[in-house]
Amino acid sequence: MTISIHYADDNNVQSGSSMQSIDWREQSAVQNVKSIFSKEVIDTIKAYTDDMGLWSLDFIRKNHQSSSWKVVGLENSSQNNATYIEPNQPVVVVDRETPQVKQGSVPIESSMGAGDRSQFVDTPAKLARRQLREKRREKRAAELVRLDDEVNVKLENAAIERSKAVDTAVLGKYSIWRRDIENENADTTVRLMRDQMIMARVYSSIAKMKNKLELDRELLARLKESQHALGEATTDADLSRSAPAKIKAMGQVLAKAREEIYDCNLVIKKLRAMLQSADEQVRSLKKQSTFLSQLAAKTIPNGIHCLSMRLTIAYYLLPPDKRKFPKSENLENPNLYHYALFSDNVLAASVVVNSTVMNAKEPEKHVFHLVTDKLNFGAMNMWFLLNPPGKATIHVENVDDFKWLNSSYCPVLRQLESAAMKEYYFKADHPTTLSAGSSHLKYRNPKYLSMLNHLRFYLPQVYPKLDKILFLDDDIVVQKDLTGLWSVNLRGKVNGAVETCGESFHRFDKYLNFSNPHIARNFDPNACGWAYGMNIFDLKEWKKRDITGIYHKWQNMNEQRVLWKLGTLPPGLITFYGLTHPLQKSWHVLGLGYNPSIDRSEIESAAVIHYNGNMKPWLEIAMNKYRSYWTKYIKYDHPYLRNCNLSE
Repeated sequence: MTISIHYADDNNVQSGSSMQSIDWREQSAVQNVKSIFSKEVIDTIKAYTDDMGLWSLDFIRKNHQSSSWKVVGLENSSQNNATYIEPNQPVVVVDRETPQVKQGSVPIESSMGAGDRSQFVDTPAKLARRQLREKRREKRAAELVRLDDEVNVKLENAAIERSKAVDTAVLGKYSIWRRDIENENADTTVRLMRDQMIMARVYSSIAKMKNKLELDRELLARLKESQHALGEATTDADLSRSAPAKIKAMGQVLAKAREEIYDCNLVIKKLRAMLQSADEQVRSLKKQSTFLSQLAAKTIPNGIHCLSMRLTIAYYLLPPDKRKFPKSENLENPNLYHYALFSDNVLAASVVVNSTVMNAKEPEKHVFHLVTDKLNFGAMNMWFLLNPPGKATIHVENVDDFKWLNSSYCPVLRQLESAAMKEYYFKADHPTTLSAGSSHLKYRNPKYLSMLNHLRFYLPQVYPKLDKILFLDDDIVVQKDLTGLWSVNLRGKVNGAVETCGESFHRFDKYLNFSNPHIARNFDPNACGWAYGMNIFDLKEWKKRDITGIYHKWQNMNEQRVLWKLGTLPPGLITFYGLTHPLQKSWHVLGLGYNPSIDRSEIESAAVIHYNGNMKPWLEIAMNKYRSYWTKYIKYDHPYLRNCNLSE
């Protein structure tokens, strides 16, 4: 069907014998069209007709022509259904059937004129209409782009909302950036088998749900075979020879399951459920691991207990005159290098003394003051009587012999003897499971009950004749000569220590309760923490500033444990606040008891290495990569060690 709309000039005159009149059918059709379509539609038809001639619905359906049609001449104007007459202009018809302008074509002879020929010329009205259409097209294109952008934004927002539904705390545990999966080609066969086994479990669950019992049995059979083939393998080299065949068989049954029961939503739900279940298991195991590691850390291995008992028996079998150490005149000589070591572990104390003496340039100038408890006093004496530290001086004391150290003088002793503290340690909140007991076990370590741990706040009382003393923990190893520490200028400070804080950790707010006004008013939460374990103390300055009195004041205020939890580092930070001089980090490297990623060069260049943390080098839970630094100072062929089955 072709719609022809004719327009005459302003005088409504049609001239020329070649111009045919509109018959009554066309007039009727035009009237019907006007009654059917709105004025906007008619205007659109007129605009297209003005520029491109006849407006065919067949053409609109086919829509195969270019928008840049060319005006061509027709040899016979009677082939056209109608003509469009621009006022005072020749009639021009657009040929819909001719896609290109043929060379040599001539414009048609006007049916209105006297046979003159005229080429097509754009009038201002046509140009205006064409520009209007171009503007409409641009506006429409911009609108479509805007709508497309809005759709993209909506899709992105929807994706973000969907991602929020995923438990990021769970997914974060399994980051793709972990080191063990940096190399995509490493152990790909093992990974493939594990992935297949995961999908087999998913499809097995879905098969049961959809009552596909035969498929479920087949999946479980292949799963069992893959588990057997994988075994304990962690690398491709560990896999059995049957692994490729098992992978192929599993792949076939997974493909079958995918065809029969695949449901994207169900698979996602099953995988997410498996992930959350695995994460819960990991959390539970971590709690149990924490509990057990703390339990192991506070117990003494059978070998060390055996050593202590055997040495104790041997010591008390000695006559009294054989129980004394030589060179007792050096014990109060302020010109020598004095060390304070408080320990109930014979083997650990021996490593501290041996490593210090072996790396000292002048061992005869070094004096070791050991303090232990009544239970280990005989063993500690006997060990160093049998194994004297070369030319160095050593002396062992029993903390229970310090009569001045009593509950009326020492606040922490009074607190430890209180009913509330006994209730906290021995009766209250007894855990019913391993994981439940891990949270408070750290603060119920027996070392917090021992005065050996708090004796570090009474150094001037223990050694009144000394000016300076180097305090050492029993879980350290000395690797270099330490005499340079006595010449460090502390700049009027009392304590020389290595700082432990980084950008945001091991600062005061980690150890102290800054919600308490006493703490908030007196201390900076961002102040840098420091380490106990190797500290040079100026005992003259200590006495002048009454450090022990400051400690007593804060310890009394913390009777209900509202300022800090139990331990000696928090009160140490408070007591020596503003009175600590930072030492170079190479003097003291920490973390060998909990941090597996300390650089080897940093360890080997350190003067002292510290096994702070639960993984002490004498325990089975110690990190093997660090243990050799400690064991090198033990002679495992010693008769007492062999009899107690102590070995590397």
